[in-house]
Amino acid sequence: MTAVLGVNCFSHDTSACLLVDGAVVAIGEQERFNRDAHTKAFPDAAIEFCLRQAGLSARDLTAVAFAHDPRIDFMRGAADAVARVAPKRLGAQAYTDVRLVSRERRFRRRWGYGGQIVHVGHHDAHAASAFFSSPFDQAAVLTLDRGGDFLSTTMQLGQGNRLRRLKEVRNPHSLGELYSAFTWLLGFRPNADEGKVMGLSSYGRDTYVEDFRDLVRLLDDGRFRVDLKWFGYQRERGWFSRSGDERFGPRRAPESDISARHEDLAHAIQHLVEDAGVHIARSIQRATGLRRLCLAGGVALNSVMNARILAEAGFDEIFIQPAASDAGNALGAAAHVWHQGLGERRAWHMAHPFWGPSYTDEEMARALEARGLSFRKVADPEREAAARIADGKVVGWFQGRAEIGPRALGARSILADPRHPEMKDIVNARVKRREAFRPFAPSVLDERGAEYFDHYSTNPFMLLVLPVRKDKRDVIPAVTHVDGTGRLQSVTREFNPAYHRLITEFERLTGVPVVLNTSFNLRGEPIVNSPDDAVADYLRSGMEALLLGRCLVEKE
Repeated sequence: MTAVLGVNCFSHDTSACLLVDGAVVAIGEQERFNRDAHTKAFPDAAIEFCLRQAGLSARDLTAVAFAHDPRIDFMRGAADAVARVAPKRLGAQAYTDVRLVSRERRFRRRWGYGGQIVHVGHHDAHAASAFFSSPFDQAAVLTLDRGGDFLSTTMQLGQGNRLRRLKEVRNPHSLGELYSAFTWLLGFRPNADEGKVMGLSSYGRDTYVEDFRDLVRLLDDGRFRVDLKWFGYQRERGWFSRSGDERFGPRRAPESDISARHEDLAHAIQHLVEDAGVHIARSIQRATGLRRLCLAGGVALNSVMNARILAEAGFDEIFIQPAASDAGNALGAAAHVWHQGLGERRAWHMAHPFWGPSYTDEEMARALEARGLSFRKVADPEREAAARIADGKVVGWFQGRAEIGPRALGARSILADPRHPEMKDIVNARVKRREAFRPFAPSVLDERGAEYFDHYSTNPFMLLVLPVRKDKRDVIPAVTHVDGTGRLQSVTREFNPAYHRLITEFERLTGVPVVLNTSFNLRGEPIVNSPDDAVADYLRSGMEALLLGRCLVEKE
Protein backbone atom coordinates (compact mmCIF):
# COMPACT_ATOMS: atom_id res chain seq x y z
CA MET A 1 0.00 0.00 0.00
CA THR A 2 1.21 3.47 -0.91
CA ALA A 3 -0.52 6.28 0.97
CA VAL A 4 0.17 9.93 0.11
CA LEU A 5 -1.31 12.76 2.16
CA GLY A 6 -1.63 16.11 0.42
CA VAL A 7 -1.77 19.26 2.55
CA ASN A 8 -2.61 22.82 1.54
CA CYS A 9 -1.58 24.99 4.47
CA PHE A 10 0.31 28.00 3.09
CA SER A 11 -2.66 29.98 1.83
CA HIS A 12 -6.38 30.36 2.38
CA ASP A 13 -8.84 27.46 1.96
CA THR A 14 -6.56 25.04 3.80
CA SER A 15 -7.28 21.39 3.18
CA ALA A 16 -6.09 17.79 3.16
CA CYS A 17 -6.42 14.88 0.75
CA LEU A 18 -5.47 11.24 1.11
CA LEU A 19 -4.59 9.01 -1.84
CA VAL A 20 -4.17 5.27 -1.34
CA ASP A 21 -2.54 3.50 -4.28
CA GLY A 22 -3.31 6.54 -6.40
CA ALA A 23 -7.04 6.75 -5.70
CA VAL A 24 -8.73 9.37 -3.53
CA VAL A 25 -10.06 8.10 -0.22
CA ALA A 26 -11.00 11.42 1.35
CA ILE A 27 -10.72 15.18 0.89
CA GLY A 28 -11.30 17.51 3.81
CA GLU A 29 -11.66 21.29 3.74
CA GLN A 30 -10.69 22.86 7.06
CA GLU A 31 -13.34 25.59 6.85
CA ARG A 32 -16.06 22.96 7.06
CA PHE A 33 -14.71 21.82 10.43
CA ASN A 34 -13.75 25.12 12.08
CA ARG A 35 -16.67 27.05 10.47
CA ASP A 36 -14.36 29.87 9.32
CA ALA A 37 -14.94 30.57 5.61
CA HIS A 38 -11.73 30.57 3.53
CA THR A 39 -9.77 29.76 6.66
CA LYS A 40 -5.99 29.95 6.82
CA ALA A 41 -5.83 27.68 9.88
CA PHE A 42 -3.63 24.61 9.70
CA PRO A 43 -5.89 21.77 8.50
CA ASP A 44 -5.56 19.44 11.48
CA ALA A 45 -9.26 18.55 11.52
CA ALA A 46 -9.22 17.89 7.77
CA ILE A 47 -6.13 15.66 8.16
CA GLU A 48 -7.76 13.79 11.02
CA PHE A 49 -10.85 13.17 8.94
CA CYS A 50 -8.83 11.84 5.98
CA LEU A 51 -6.81 9.44 8.11
CA ARG A 52 -9.90 8.26 10.00
CA GLN A 53 -11.78 7.67 6.76
CA ALA A 54 -9.00 5.35 5.59
CA GLY A 55 -8.43 3.73 8.97
CA LEU A 56 -4.79 4.82 8.92
CA SER A 57 -2.42 6.71 11.18
CA ALA A 58 0.27 9.14 10.09
CA ARG A 59 2.83 6.37 10.59
CA ASP A 60 1.22 4.48 7.71
CA LEU A 61 1.90 7.27 5.24
CA THR A 62 4.45 6.82 2.45
CA ALA A 63 4.86 10.55 1.91
CA VAL A 64 3.29 13.89 2.80
CA ALA A 65 3.04 16.47 0.03
CA PHE A 66 2.83 20.18 0.88
CA ALA A 67 1.36 22.41 -1.82
CA HIS A 68 4.11 25.01 -1.63
CA ASP A 69 7.43 25.60 -3.39
CA PRO A 70 9.87 26.84 -0.74
CA ARG A 71 12.49 27.72 -3.34
CA ILE A 72 10.36 30.70 -4.30
CA ASP A 73 10.27 31.94 -0.72
CA PHE A 74 14.03 31.55 -0.69
CA MET A 75 14.39 33.68 -3.81
CA ARG A 76 11.99 36.25 -2.43
CA GLY A 77 14.19 36.63 0.59
CA ALA A 78 11.18 36.10 2.83
CA ALA A 79 13.40 34.34 5.35
CA ASP A 80 16.78 32.73 5.64
CA ALA A 81 16.73 29.36 3.97
CA VAL A 82 18.61 26.15 4.26
CA ALA A 83 18.86 23.45 1.66
CA ARG A 84 18.00 19.82 2.02
CA VAL A 85 17.59 16.99 -0.42
CA ALA A 86 14.29 15.11 -0.76
CA PRO A 87 14.32 11.33 -1.12
CA LYS A 88 15.88 10.08 -4.36
CA ARG A 89 12.83 8.01 -5.16
CA LEU A 90 10.80 11.22 -5.36
CA GLY A 91 13.49 12.83 -7.47
CA ALA A 92 13.35 16.40 -6.14
CA GLN A 93 15.52 18.93 -4.38
CA ALA A 94 13.84 21.23 -1.93
CA TYR A 95 14.74 24.24 0.13
CA THR A 96 13.03 25.22 3.32
CA ASP A 97 12.46 28.63 4.79
CA VAL A 98 11.62 29.49 8.38
CA ARG A 99 7.88 29.35 7.79
CA LEU A 100 8.08 25.99 6.07
CA VAL A 101 10.30 24.51 8.77
CA SER A 102 7.77 25.71 11.36
CA ARG A 103 4.85 24.09 9.54
CA GLU A 104 6.76 20.86 8.98
CA ARG A 105 7.85 20.60 12.59
CA ARG A 106 4.34 21.35 13.76
CA PHE A 107 2.95 18.61 11.51
CA ARG A 108 5.54 16.07 12.65
CA ARG A 109 4.95 16.80 16.33
CA ARG A 110 1.16 16.86 16.07
CA TRP A 111 0.91 13.64 14.09
CA GLY A 112 4.01 11.75 15.19
CA TYR A 113 5.20 11.56 11.61
CA GLY A 114 8.81 10.73 10.84
CA GLY A 115 8.61 10.07 7.12
CA GLN A 116 9.35 12.08 4.02
CA ILE A 117 7.82 15.47 3.23
CA VAL A 118 7.79 16.59 -0.39
CA HIS A 119 7.05 20.05 -1.80
CA VAL A 120 4.95 20.73 -4.87
CA GLY A 121 4.67 24.19 -6.41
CA HIS A 122 1.38 26.04 -6.09
CA HIS A 123 0.53 26.04 -9.80
CA ASP A 124 1.89 22.54 -10.32
CA ALA A 125 -0.53 21.42 -7.62
CA HIS A 126 -3.37 23.27 -9.37
CA ALA A 127 -2.47 21.63 -12.68
CA ALA A 128 -2.18 18.18 -11.12
CA SER A 129 -5.52 18.57 -9.34
CA ALA A 130 -7.19 19.11 -12.71
CA PHE A 131 -5.34 16.83 -15.11
CA PHE A 132 -4.82 13.81 -12.88
CA SER A 133 -8.48 14.00 -11.77
CA SER A 134 -9.69 14.15 -15.36
CA PRO A 135 -10.63 11.20 -17.57
CA PHE A 136 -8.22 12.49 -20.23
CA ASP A 137 -4.96 10.70 -21.04
CA GLN A 138 -3.74 13.82 -22.83
CA ALA A 139 -4.89 17.43 -22.44
CA ALA A 140 -3.90 21.06 -22.41
CA VAL A 141 -3.84 22.34 -18.83
CA LEU A 142 -4.43 25.95 -17.83
CA THR A 143 -4.11 27.36 -14.30
CA LEU A 144 -5.41 30.83 -13.44
CA ASP A 145 -5.53 32.42 -10.01
CA ARG A 146 -4.48 35.50 -8.04
CA GLY A 147 -1.04 34.07 -7.50
CA GLY A 148 1.08 31.45 -5.84
CA ASP A 149 4.84 30.90 -5.89
CA PHE A 150 5.08 34.26 -7.74
CA LEU A 151 3.00 32.98 -10.68
CA SER A 152 -0.56 33.85 -11.67
CA THR A 153 -0.95 31.68 -14.76
CA THR A 154 0.59 28.57 -16.28
CA MET A 155 0.00 26.76 -19.54
CA GLN A 156 0.94 23.10 -19.31
CA LEU A 157 0.74 19.87 -21.26
CA GLY A 158 -0.56 16.76 -19.56
CA GLN A 159 0.33 13.35 -20.98
CA GLY A 160 -0.21 10.10 -19.12
CA ASN A 161 1.35 10.53 -15.70
CA ARG A 162 3.39 13.64 -16.57
CA LEU A 163 2.84 17.38 -16.68
CA ARG A 164 5.13 19.75 -18.57
CA ARG A 165 5.00 23.52 -18.26
CA LEU A 166 4.94 25.38 -21.57
CA LYS A 167 4.48 29.02 -20.58
CA GLU A 168 3.79 31.07 -17.49
CA VAL A 169 2.78 34.56 -16.40
CA ARG A 170 4.43 35.98 -13.32
CA ASN A 171 2.81 38.19 -10.72
CA PRO A 172 1.84 40.99 -10.46
CA HIS A 173 0.29 40.40 -13.89
CA SER A 174 -2.74 38.48 -12.72
CA LEU A 175 -6.36 38.15 -13.82
CA GLY A 176 -7.21 36.99 -10.32
CA GLU A 177 -5.71 40.08 -8.70
CA LEU A 178 -7.48 42.28 -11.24
CA TYR A 179 -10.84 40.66 -10.50
CA SER A 180 -10.27 40.84 -6.74
CA ALA A 181 -9.42 44.54 -7.00
CA PHE A 182 -12.82 45.21 -8.53
CA THR A 183 -14.46 42.88 -6.02
CA TRP A 184 -13.13 45.25 -3.35
CA LEU A 185 -14.16 48.35 -5.34
CA LEU A 186 -17.71 47.01 -5.53
CA GLY A 187 -17.90 46.69 -1.76
CA PHE A 188 -17.40 42.94 -1.48
CA ARG A 189 -14.65 40.87 0.16
CA PRO A 190 -11.68 40.10 -2.10
CA ASN A 191 -10.70 36.46 -2.25
CA ALA A 192 -14.16 35.45 -1.11
CA ASP A 193 -16.92 37.29 -2.96
CA GLU A 194 -15.76 37.15 -6.56
CA GLY A 195 -18.78 35.00 -7.34
CA LYS A 196 -21.00 37.94 -6.36
CA VAL A 197 -19.29 40.11 -8.96
CA MET A 198 -19.90 37.42 -11.58
CA GLY A 199 -23.60 37.32 -10.66
CA LEU A 200 -23.90 41.11 -10.58
CA SER A 201 -22.22 41.48 -13.97
CA SER A 202 -25.27 40.16 -15.80
CA TYR A 203 -27.24 43.24 -14.75
CA GLY A 204 -24.74 45.67 -16.24
CA ARG A 205 -24.51 47.46 -19.57
CA ASP A 206 -21.53 47.91 -21.88
CA THR A 207 -20.79 51.36 -20.44
CA TYR A 208 -17.17 50.64 -19.50
CA VAL A 209 -16.35 47.59 -21.64
CA GLU A 210 -14.35 49.43 -24.30
CA ASP A 211 -12.85 51.79 -21.74
CA PHE A 212 -11.46 48.84 -19.73
CA ARG A 213 -9.66 47.15 -22.61
CA ASP A 214 -6.43 49.02 -21.88
CA LEU A 215 -6.19 47.41 -18.43
CA VAL A 216 -4.90 44.17 -19.94
CA ARG A 217 -2.67 43.82 -23.01
CA LEU A 218 -3.07 40.44 -24.70
CA LEU A 219 0.23 39.24 -26.17
CA ASP A 220 0.62 37.24 -29.38
CA ASP A 221 2.06 34.24 -27.52
CA GLY A 222 -1.04 33.86 -25.35
CA ARG A 223 0.27 35.65 -22.33
CA PHE A 224 -0.89 39.03 -21.03
CA ARG A 225 0.25 42.12 -19.18
CA VAL A 226 -1.76 44.18 -16.70
CA ASP A 227 -1.31 47.95 -16.91
CA LEU A 228 -0.10 48.33 -13.34
CA LYS A 229 -0.19 52.12 -13.23
CA TRP A 230 -3.84 51.89 -12.17
CA PHE A 231 -3.24 49.45 -9.31
CA GLY A 232 -1.55 49.33 -5.93
CA TYR A 233 -1.82 45.65 -4.99
CA GLN A 234 1.61 44.87 -6.43
CA ARG A 235 3.16 47.29 -3.91
CA GLU A 236 0.83 46.24 -1.08
CA ARG A 237 -0.52 49.80 -0.94
CA GLY A 238 -4.18 49.06 -1.38
CA TRP A 239 -5.93 47.68 -4.42
CA PHE A 240 -5.67 50.79 -6.60
CA SER A 241 -3.12 53.53 -7.18
CA ARG A 242 -4.04 57.19 -6.85
CA SER A 243 -4.61 57.28 -10.61
CA GLY A 244 -6.84 54.23 -10.31
CA ASP A 245 -8.87 55.82 -7.54
CA GLU A 246 -9.46 58.85 -9.75
CA ARG A 247 -10.33 56.76 -12.79
CA PHE A 248 -12.65 54.20 -11.24
CA GLY A 249 -14.25 56.31 -8.54
CA PRO A 250 -15.03 55.65 -4.89
CA ARG A 251 -15.52 52.25 -3.37
CA ARG A 252 -19.10 51.18 -2.76
CA ALA A 253 -19.71 51.03 0.98
CA PRO A 254 -20.34 47.40 1.97
CA GLU A 255 -24.05 46.59 2.38
CA SER A 256 -25.09 49.86 0.73
CA ASP A 257 -27.39 50.08 -2.29
CA ILE A 258 -26.08 48.84 -5.62
CA SER A 259 -26.35 51.40 -8.42
CA ALA A 260 -26.29 51.10 -12.19
CA ARG A 261 -22.64 52.22 -12.05
CA HIS A 262 -21.76 49.24 -9.86
CA GLU A 263 -23.56 46.87 -12.21
CA ASP A 264 -21.72 48.34 -15.18
CA LEU A 265 -18.34 48.06 -13.46
CA ALA A 266 -19.00 44.40 -12.66
CA HIS A 267 -20.08 43.80 -16.25
CA ALA A 268 -16.93 45.39 -17.64
CA ILE A 269 -14.43 43.53 -15.45
CA GLN A 270 -16.22 40.24 -16.07
CA HIS A 271 -16.10 40.83 -19.83
CA LEU A 272 -12.41 41.73 -19.67
CA VAL A 273 -11.48 38.57 -17.77
CA GLU A 274 -13.59 36.43 -20.11
CA ASP A 275 -11.80 37.86 -23.14
CA ALA A 276 -8.41 37.25 -21.55
CA GLY A 277 -9.34 33.70 -20.54
CA VAL A 278 -10.46 32.88 -24.08
CA HIS A 279 -7.25 34.42 -25.48
CA ILE A 280 -5.02 32.31 -23.22
CA ALA A 281 -7.00 29.12 -23.81
CA ARG A 282 -7.06 29.64 -27.59
CA SER A 283 -3.27 30.06 -27.54
CA ILE A 284 -2.63 26.82 -25.68
CA GLN A 285 -5.03 24.99 -27.99
CA ARG A 286 -3.11 26.20 -31.02
CA ALA A 287 0.24 25.40 -29.42
CA THR A 288 -0.73 21.83 -28.47
CA GLY A 289 -3.29 21.00 -31.14
CA LEU A 290 -5.31 19.23 -28.45
CA ARG A 291 -9.09 19.30 -28.18
CA ARG A 292 -9.34 18.67 -24.45
CA LEU A 293 -8.65 21.24 -21.74
CA CYS A 294 -8.26 21.03 -17.97
CA LEU A 295 -8.70 24.21 -15.92
CA ALA A 296 -7.77 24.96 -12.31
CA GLY A 297 -7.14 27.87 -9.96
CA GLY A 298 -9.57 30.25 -8.33
CA VAL A 299 -10.36 32.01 -11.62
CA ALA A 300 -11.53 28.63 -12.98
CA LEU A 301 -14.56 28.95 -10.69
CA ASN A 302 -15.77 31.71 -13.04
CA SER A 303 -18.34 29.56 -14.81
CA VAL A 304 -19.34 32.29 -17.29
CA MET A 305 -15.74 32.52 -18.51
CA ASN A 306 -15.51 28.71 -18.66
CA ALA A 307 -18.53 28.49 -20.96
CA ARG A 308 -17.00 31.03 -23.33
CA ILE A 309 -13.70 29.12 -23.35
CA LEU A 310 -15.52 25.91 -24.26
CA ALA A 311 -17.50 27.68 -26.98
CA GLU A 312 -14.74 29.84 -28.49
CA ALA A 313 -11.23 28.51 -27.76
CA GLY A 314 -11.24 25.44 -30.02
CA PHE A 315 -11.77 22.70 -27.44
CA ASP A 316 -14.34 19.91 -27.66
CA GLU A 317 -14.21 18.99 -23.98
CA ILE A 318 -13.31 20.78 -20.77
CA PHE A 319 -12.70 19.36 -17.28
CA ILE A 320 -12.66 21.37 -14.06
CA GLN A 321 -12.71 19.55 -10.75
CA PRO A 322 -15.09 21.15 -8.21
CA ALA A 323 -12.46 22.32 -5.69
CA ALA A 324 -10.62 24.32 -8.35
CA SER A 325 -9.43 27.01 -5.93
CA ASP A 326 -6.66 26.55 -3.37
CA ALA A 327 -8.66 23.93 -1.46
CA GLY A 328 -7.97 21.59 -4.36
CA ASN A 329 -4.22 21.95 -3.99
CA ALA A 330 -4.13 19.26 -1.33
CA LEU A 331 -5.48 16.88 -3.97
CA GLY A 332 -3.07 18.30 -6.52
CA ALA A 333 0.00 17.97 -4.31
CA ALA A 334 -0.78 14.35 -3.49
CA ALA A 335 -1.57 13.51 -7.13
CA HIS A 336 1.62 15.21 -8.31
CA VAL A 337 3.73 13.10 -5.97
CA TRP A 338 1.95 9.87 -6.97
CA HIS A 339 2.30 10.49 -10.71
CA GLN A 340 5.17 12.88 -11.31
CA GLY A 341 7.25 12.02 -8.24
CA LEU A 342 6.77 8.28 -7.90
CA GLY A 343 6.09 7.71 -11.59
CA GLU A 344 3.02 5.62 -10.89
CA ARG A 345 0.22 4.95 -13.35
CA ARG A 346 -3.11 6.75 -13.52
CA ALA A 347 -5.40 4.78 -11.22
CA TRP A 348 -8.42 7.04 -10.76
CA HIS A 349 -10.43 9.94 -12.11
CA MET A 350 -13.04 12.11 -10.42
CA ALA A 351 -16.43 10.78 -11.50
CA HIS A 352 -18.14 12.45 -8.53
CA PRO A 353 -17.30 15.04 -5.85
CA PHE A 354 -18.47 13.21 -2.73
CA TRP A 355 -15.23 12.81 -0.76
CA GLY A 356 -16.20 14.55 2.50
CA PRO A 357 -17.65 13.22 5.76
CA SER A 358 -20.83 11.20 6.16
CA TYR A 359 -22.94 10.40 9.23
CA THR A 360 -25.18 7.60 10.37
CA ASP A 361 -28.93 7.94 10.83
CA GLU A 362 -28.32 7.53 14.56
CA GLU A 363 -25.94 10.50 14.61
CA MET A 364 -28.45 12.57 12.67
CA ALA A 365 -31.26 11.60 15.01
CA ARG A 366 -29.16 12.61 18.02
CA ALA A 367 -28.57 16.06 16.48
CA LEU A 368 -32.34 16.57 16.22
CA GLU A 369 -33.03 15.19 19.68
CA ALA A 370 -30.42 17.51 21.17
CA ARG A 371 -32.50 20.46 19.94
CA GLY A 372 -35.74 18.93 21.17
CA LEU A 373 -37.12 18.54 17.66
CA SER A 374 -39.80 16.02 16.75
CA PHE A 375 -39.03 14.01 13.63
CA ARG A 376 -39.91 10.78 11.93
CA LYS A 377 -37.85 8.33 9.94
CA VAL A 378 -39.10 7.94 6.40
CA ALA A 379 -38.64 5.03 4.03
CA ASP A 380 -38.23 7.16 0.91
CA PRO A 381 -36.42 10.47 1.56
CA GLU A 382 -36.25 11.33 -2.15
CA ARG A 383 -40.01 11.06 -2.64
CA GLU A 384 -40.70 12.94 0.59
CA ALA A 385 -38.38 15.78 -0.44
CA ALA A 386 -39.79 15.98 -3.97
CA ALA A 387 -43.36 16.18 -2.68
CA ARG A 388 -42.53 19.08 -0.38
CA ILE A 389 -40.58 20.95 -3.05
CA ALA A 390 -43.49 20.53 -5.46
CA ASP A 391 -45.75 21.91 -2.73
CA GLY A 392 -43.70 25.12 -2.64
CA LYS A 393 -41.63 24.38 0.46
CA VAL A 394 -37.92 25.06 0.86
CA VAL A 395 -36.14 21.87 1.89
CA GLY A 396 -32.76 21.25 3.49
CA TRP A 397 -31.16 18.15 1.98
CA PHE A 398 -28.32 16.46 3.90
CA GLN A 399 -27.42 13.04 2.47
CA GLY A 400 -24.39 10.76 2.18
CA ARG A 401 -20.83 12.02 1.97
CA ALA A 402 -20.34 15.77 1.54
CA GLU A 403 -19.29 17.20 -1.81
CA ILE A 404 -16.02 19.11 -2.08
CA GLY A 405 -15.67 22.66 -3.38
CA PRO A 406 -17.69 25.83 -2.82
CA ARG A 407 -20.86 24.71 -4.62
CA ALA A 408 -23.46 22.28 -3.32
CA LEU A 409 -23.92 19.38 -5.70
CA GLY A 410 -26.76 17.45 -4.15
CA ALA A 411 -25.40 16.25 -0.81
CA ARG A 412 -25.48 19.44 1.29
CA SER A 413 -28.11 21.44 -0.59
CA ILE A 414 -31.10 23.70 -0.02
CA LEU A 415 -33.74 22.83 -2.61
CA ALA A 416 -36.83 24.59 -3.90
CA ASP A 417 -39.28 24.72 -6.81
CA PRO A 418 -37.85 26.52 -9.87
CA ARG A 419 -41.30 27.08 -11.45
CA HIS A 420 -42.32 29.98 -9.22
CA PRO A 421 -40.74 33.39 -10.02
CA GLU A 422 -41.00 34.52 -6.40
CA MET A 423 -38.98 31.54 -5.15
CA LYS A 424 -35.67 33.29 -5.94
CA ASP A 425 -36.55 36.20 -3.67
CA ILE A 426 -37.94 33.90 -0.98
CA VAL A 427 -34.77 31.81 -0.76
CA ASN A 428 -32.44 34.82 -0.96
CA ALA A 429 -34.28 36.82 1.71
CA ARG A 430 -35.78 34.28 4.10
CA VAL A 431 -33.32 31.42 3.87
CA LYS A 432 -29.89 32.47 2.63
CA ARG A 433 -30.19 36.08 3.88
CA ARG A 434 -28.12 37.41 1.02
CA GLU A 435 -28.25 40.01 -1.75
CA ALA A 436 -31.34 39.92 -3.95
CA PHE A 437 -29.34 39.86 -7.20
CA ARG A 438 -27.71 36.51 -6.42
CA PRO A 439 -28.85 33.72 -8.79
CA PHE A 440 -29.59 30.09 -8.00
CA ALA A 441 -28.51 26.97 -9.82
CA PRO A 442 -30.76 24.65 -11.78
CA SER A 443 -29.99 20.97 -11.14
CA VAL A 444 -31.25 19.13 -14.21
CA LEU A 445 -31.49 15.47 -15.15
CA ASP A 446 -28.65 14.99 -17.61
CA GLU A 447 -30.83 13.08 -20.03
CA ARG A 448 -33.20 16.06 -20.24
CA GLY A 449 -30.61 18.85 -20.20
CA ALA A 450 -30.69 19.63 -23.92
CA GLU A 451 -34.43 20.31 -23.66
CA TYR A 452 -33.78 23.14 -21.22
CA PHE A 453 -30.39 24.63 -22.18
CA ASP A 454 -28.88 25.78 -25.45
CA HIS A 455 -25.48 24.32 -26.40
CA TYR A 456 -25.98 21.80 -23.62
CA SER A 457 -22.88 20.05 -22.32
CA THR A 458 -22.85 17.70 -19.35
CA ASN A 459 -21.70 19.75 -16.39
CA PRO A 460 -21.73 17.73 -13.15
CA PHE A 461 -19.71 20.19 -11.06
CA MET A 462 -21.73 23.38 -11.80
CA LEU A 463 -18.84 25.12 -13.53
CA LEU A 464 -20.49 26.23 -16.77
CA VAL A 465 -23.14 28.87 -17.37
CA LEU A 466 -25.36 28.18 -20.38
CA PRO A 467 -28.38 29.93 -21.93
CA VAL A 468 -31.75 28.65 -20.81
CA ARG A 469 -33.82 27.86 -23.90
CA LYS A 470 -36.24 30.69 -24.61
CA ASP A 471 -39.24 28.39 -24.46
CA LYS A 472 -38.19 27.19 -20.97
CA ARG A 473 -37.43 30.50 -19.27
CA ASP A 474 -41.02 30.90 -18.13
CA VAL A 475 -41.04 27.25 -17.02
CA ILE A 476 -38.09 27.62 -14.64
CA PRO A 477 -37.98 31.39 -13.89
CA ALA A 478 -36.51 31.04 -10.37
CA VAL A 479 -33.27 29.61 -11.79
CA THR A 480 -33.11 31.73 -14.95
CA HIS A 481 -30.76 34.65 -14.41
CA VAL A 482 -31.55 38.17 -15.59
CA ASP A 483 -29.55 37.57 -18.80
CA GLY A 484 -31.42 34.37 -19.64
CA THR A 485 -28.69 31.98 -18.45
CA GLY A 486 -28.33 29.40 -15.71
CA ARG A 487 -25.31 28.02 -13.84
CA LEU A 488 -26.57 24.51 -14.24
CA GLN A 489 -25.60 21.21 -12.68
CA SER A 490 -26.10 18.01 -14.68
CA VAL A 491 -27.23 15.05 -12.57
CA THR A 492 -26.86 11.44 -13.70
CA ARG A 493 -27.93 8.30 -11.88
CA GLU A 494 -24.29 7.21 -11.63
CA PHE A 495 -23.16 10.58 -10.27
CA ASN A 496 -25.63 10.72 -7.36
CA PRO A 497 -28.40 8.08 -7.35
CA ALA A 498 -30.37 9.68 -4.51
CA TYR A 499 -30.32 13.18 -5.99
CA HIS A 500 -31.17 11.88 -9.45
CA ARG A 501 -34.15 10.03 -8.02
CA LEU A 502 -35.33 13.12 -6.12
CA ILE A 503 -35.36 15.17 -9.34
CA THR A 504 -37.04 12.28 -11.16
CA GLU A 505 -39.77 12.23 -8.49
CA PHE A 506 -40.15 15.99 -8.81
CA GLU A 507 -40.56 15.59 -12.57
CA ARG A 508 -43.19 12.90 -12.01
CA LEU A 509 -45.18 15.33 -9.89
CA THR A 510 -44.66 18.49 -11.96
CA GLY A 511 -43.44 17.54 -15.42
CA VAL A 512 -40.25 19.57 -14.84
CA PRO A 513 -36.90 17.69 -14.52
CA VAL A 514 -35.19 20.61 -12.73
CA VAL A 515 -34.93 21.74 -9.10
CA LEU A 516 -33.52 24.94 -7.61
CA ASN A 517 -30.30 24.08 -5.81
CA THR A 518 -28.20 26.27 -3.53
CA SER A 519 -25.56 25.47 -0.95
CA PHE A 520 -26.70 24.45 2.53
CA ASN A 521 -25.36 27.41 4.49
CA LEU A 522 -26.37 30.87 5.57
CA ARG A 523 -24.64 34.00 4.38
CA GLY A 524 -20.96 34.17 5.26
CA GLU A 525 -20.76 30.54 6.40
CA PRO A 526 -19.05 27.55 4.81
CA ILE A 527 -21.34 24.76 3.63
CA VAL A 528 -22.64 22.78 6.60
CA ASN A 529 -20.45 19.88 7.63
CA SER A 530 -22.19 18.04 10.46
CA PRO A 531 -25.81 17.27 11.35
CA ASP A 532 -25.50 19.83 14.15
CA ASP A 533 -24.53 22.49 11.59
CA ALA A 534 -27.51 21.55 9.42
CA VAL A 535 -30.00 21.65 12.28
CA ALA A 536 -28.68 25.03 13.45
CA ASP A 537 -29.12 26.56 9.98
CA TYR A 538 -32.55 25.00 9.59
CA LEU A 539 -33.72 26.55 12.84
CA ARG A 540 -32.23 29.98 12.03
CA SER A 541 -33.68 30.23 8.54
CA GLY A 542 -36.90 30.02 6.57
CA MET A 543 -36.39 26.42 5.51
CA GLU A 544 -39.68 24.59 6.05
CA ALA A 545 -38.45 21.00 6.03
CA LEU A 546 -35.19 19.20 6.66
CA LEU A 547 -34.17 15.71 5.59
CA LEU A 548 -31.14 14.46 7.49
CA GLY A 549 -30.67 11.06 5.93
CA ARG A 550 -34.00 9.35 6.61
CA CYS A 551 -34.90 11.75 9.42
CA LEU A 552 -37.61 14.23 8.39
CA VAL A 553 -38.42 17.30 10.47
CA GLU A 554 -40.89 20.01 9.47
CA LYS A 555 -41.97 23.38 10.78
CA GLU A 556 -45.65 23.88 11.49
